[in-house]
Amino acid sequence: MSSALRDATSPVTAGMPDPLSLARELIRFPTVNPPGNEKACMEFVRDLLARHNVPVTFHALDPERPNLVARIRGRGDAPPLLLYGHLDVVPTEGQNWSVPPFEGIVRDGFLWGRGALDMKGGVAMLLGAFLHAAHNAPPGDLILALLSDEEAGGQYGAAYLVANHPELFAGVRHAIGEFGAFTLSLGGLRFFPIQIAEKRYCKLDLIFRAPGGHASVPPRVTAIGEAAAFIVRLSRSPMPPQISASAREMLLALSDGMRSPVAKMLLWALTWPALVPLALRLLGPRSRMFEPLVRTLITPTILQGGHKRNVVPEQVTVQCDVRLVPGQSVDDVRLHLTRVAGAAASIEIKTEGDPAGVHDLSQFDLLASIVRDIDPEAMAIPMLLPGVTDSRHFDSLGIQTYGFLPMVLPDDLNFMSLIHGADERVPVDTLAIGTHAIRSFIARYQG
Repeated sequence: MSSALRDATSPVTAGMPDPLSLARELIRFPTVNPPGNEKACMEFVRDLLARHNVPVTFHALDPERPNLVARIRGRGDAPPLLLYGHLDVVPTEGQNWSVPPFEGIVRDGFLWGRGALDMKGGVAMLLGAFLHAAHNAPPGDLILALLSDEEAGGQYGAAYLVANHPELFAGVRHAIGEFGAFTLSLGGLRFFPIQIAEKRYCKLDLIFRAPGGHASVPPRVTAIGEAAAFIVRLSRSPMPPQISASAREMLLALSDGMRSPVAKMLLWALTWPALVPLALRLLGPRSRMFEPLVRTLITPTILQGGHKRNVVPEQVTVQCDVRLVPGQSVDDVRLHLTRVAGAAASIEIKTEGDPAGVHDLSQFDLLASIVRDIDPEAMAIPMLLPGVTDSRHFDSLGIQTYGFLPMVLPDDLNFMSLIHGADERVPVDTLAIGTHAIRSFIARYQG
């Protein structure tokens, strides 16, 4: 971290809360979704902003699950900029935590607790940067939106706001939110992947029907048998590769950064559909990291059917999680599944998000320069996120989200296993670093 950045990570305004204290307080609200119950946590933030003379409005489908929106007037030199994050978290039941997950414990240089990474630590960064702007007028208006229900689809949160209060975001072209700018060690190098796009989420049901009857004299063809055969065939017949612009940009940036000629070649090969199967085989275990970038994944997760051991059911449903790569459509999925399942199943697909999407990299170079301030030896790369966030909802308003919540993580910290997992934690020092990085972007944003 540069000395200028190190010097700037401490609060500069009297009474300004530090991001660690903010994150600890946020974690102590058990906003587990379901049911969420985000109201008390939202009220805590409202009261904090009120102490800094920032007006707040609540907008809610359910009064117990409001969304907080606050706006700071800027100097008029840039368009409005949006900062947003969610306050709900996933459950902790069935997980073996070594600390209580809702106490915000600081130990061994880390802040421990549910939401430390996803995303109350990130919200603390956004809040810290927003409060700084309240005392230092930004170039343009700055909007803060804290949301409910992201972990369950956003119907009470971002989806509700976008559908019912789009005027709150009029004129906004760019936003900072999750997920990205965490350190990624690969090939002996450090990268900061900044999310520029995400895959599109689909819910898929395949319904298999066949004669039922008594299990002692079963039909030769059963719904369960057809469903099982389909699952096996699907595992052997994935969707064909599709290389989106965002995936190509990410893979080529990674390839350029690699020292190993073999790594360079394999990452380059992943940008060519015809070479993808070979490249994935040669990547071995690491293919699990890269295959979601270049292929729509259809993953069976729930098998429903049957109510009694000695009764053959007439209907079985295979529920699947589908993640569409940009550029592929629901019709592509339906055609592929028809080929795999044949006439045995009826197909029902429900999609979320704008199929066209927004692809605006105009702010990437500025974000990359801020990354270099954090770590001159690291490289910022654009990232296609295999999962989904609330960005898909704001995407429908033409707002480009950059996943930029900088977190400098130890190389031996398995970041992805801690998100939604036991002993979720974040290094204490990185909360201040990330807060200042977002402050820097706000101050330099020109639209």
